[in-house]
Amino acid sequence: MAVFFVLIKFSFFATLHFNNFMLTKLLPKRFQLAKTFVLTILFFAFVIRCSLYFLTLNTIDFSIINLFKILVIGIFYDIGVLSYVLLLYTIYLLIIPKKFHGSKLDKLITKFTYGLLLFVFIFSFLAEVPFWQEYQRRYNFIAVDYLLYTYEVVENIHQSFPIPLLVGVIVLILIISIRFAKKRNAYKLTFESDDSFNKKIIPAFFAVLIFSLFHFKVKNTNAEIFDNINESELAKSGLFSFFAAYKSNELNYKEFYDTISKKEVYGILRKNIKASNDSLINYEGIKRHTINLGEEKKPNIIFIGLESLNARFMTTFGNDKVWTPTLDSLVGESIFFNNLYATGTRTIRGIEAISLSIPPTPGRSIVKRENNENLFTIGEVFKQKGYSRSFIYGGDGHFDNMTDYFSYNGFDIVDRRKLHRLKKNLPTKRTRIEDKETTFENAWAICDGDLFNKVIKVADKQHKEQQPFFNFVMTSSNHKPHTYPENIIDLPPGVDIRGSMKYLDESLRRFLAEAKTKPWFKNTIFVIMSDHCAFSAGRTEINVENHHIPAFIFNMKENKPTVINKLSSQIDIFPTLFGYLNWSYTSNLYGKDINKMNPEDERALIGNHRKVGLLKPGKLLLLETQRGHVFYDWNKLKNEITPIKTDSTFLKETISYYQAAYEMFKNEKLKLN
Repeated sequence: MAVFFVLIKFSFFATLHFNNFMLTKLLPKRFQLAKTFVLTILFFAFVIRCSLYFLTLNTIDFSIINLFKILVIGIFYDIGVLSYVLLLYTIYLLIIPKKFHGSKLDKLITKFTYGLLLFVFIFSFLAEVPFWQEYQRRYNFIAVDYLLYTYEVVENIHQSFPIPLLVGVIVLILIISIRFAKKRNAYKLTFESDDSFNKKIIPAFFAVLIFSLFHFKVKNTNAEIFDNINESELAKSGLFSFFAAYKSNELNYKEFYDTISKKEVYGILRKNIKASNDSLINYEGIKRHTINLGEEKKPNIIFIGLESLNARFMTTFGNDKVWTPTLDSLVGESIFFNNLYATGTRTIRGIEAISLSIPPTPGRSIVKRENNENLFTIGEVFKQKGYSRSFIYGGDGHFDNMTDYFSYNGFDIVDRRKLHRLKKNLPTKRTRIEDKETTFENAWAICDGDLFNKVIKVADKQHKEQQPFFNFVMTSSNHKPHTYPENIIDLPPGVDIRGSMKYLDESLRRFLAEAKTKPWFKNTIFVIMSDHCAFSAGRTEINVENHHIPAFIFNMKENKPTVINKLSSQIDIFPTLFGYLNWSYTSNLYGKDINKMNPEDERALIGNHRKVGLLKPGKLLLLETQRGHVFYDWNKLKNEITPIKTDSTFLKETISYYQAAYEMFKNEKLKLN
């Protein structure tokens, strides 16, 4: 540890003095404030990178060589970010004649720009720390998505951190930085400069050259040279990663990933998704008719999506702390899936997988993409059987486009929409959770206890209408800022995920107890499953254990409680339920009835935005951008993956899932006829 701090101190001062010496010799006076800004930001970036490194020591194997590489690559990317930020100011410095140097307008523009850019960088650097603690990543597509929902994000910051202290820290750092610039006479030299155009053109040329190099030649993925994904992330720049994520939010599969011929894609895919009771309808695509023998059952179905709940949080999977007594008790009362994996690491990935029964397409979730209306969802199967369909959420469904997605795919909406969005026209019915129905609310949503009370009211009303109902319910309490009503559990709110998880579990217990008193309970099945895991980061490209989630089918009277050990995916849950209900139906769902899987059919589909893969017992293949892939041995007990020589058959099967999913969505093959 002592070596770690000595190396950091030496690297910083050596870099600072070298840069200061070189920039002083090369730059004219007119660029002295710009030089001071560069040195200031490089200092802050260095401090943040070292801080994040320190926070990550328990997930990396300390290496002086790797640390040195991280710091060098990091400075390289930090300079790249600065080239973007300073490009316009550099052009301004170049074209303004020397007779206007130090004029009132020049001082106004320069001081305002300097202060504003310092504020943006300081805020960005400080925000990287909690973002890293949550995701162990530099800014990525999650940060891009959150930027679109300012109310939720600002409220989350307000409820998670002491805002006066945070603002005070930013202002203090800003004042110190400006005083540092004044002490170095950076303002004075810049404003009193008599540098000619010819003298200014050389530094301006290099600024444009550096910008061009980064914009056209350097990619964020170039930093990913380490075996440990955390080290690769540390080498990156937060802001550079942010804009790289913004540009890659929608990825053209054929441009970035391995492909095979269309004939091979559908030949392989149709073979792998077809079950013994399926009849494929056409050659191109996966549309098929599923036949289940026996009398069809039509109970009410309530699906409950559990926010951010890892399998390992349960005592059933080895947790020595009692965090989820209700869920653990359901294991012996349900059809329990103990080897099931989430497709992604966010709620909208879970919604995509569950509702569309489709692999995670690279880039942005289909829930947020354009042209995602009138798709064949599991709701269409319920519609074929005469069910009403509702999406129930305790927050404003505008977040992550959930309201539009479900509404334009046939679901009625029950949510806590903001008052200014009351007049929005939607093709289905929308009901607001009113203030009088709410006892506690944070930045994201009402507490799960209030949400479940609303679900009870909705089900009571639906029961009176004498039509079977399917309700898709999403919880949210198990999410930062981890706040919930006091005196419900034995932990205070707002501390960490342990409390919010115990609160979610207790809310679920009370909900099921209340449901059992209702006349509709005896004819209602509850499907309970996590949407994704919390803490999804890890040492490797994809942390397989952090996709492992619990899933239950509860209150199915005709079937004895049982544990299903087959490796399976979120996309398989509803096709499996339809099998239990003896439903025959037509669909283009990727998911399969788990009970009809042969041992060789077991698989899960997992991804993390850019990397997508196929998981089978003992094996994992990841498809990567730049048409790359890596094949691994997977040791489930140790949660370790080891690169091995690629199996070409395994590779083609993986490609077939993702290439077809991309093509079918883009070519509108997932649309209703």
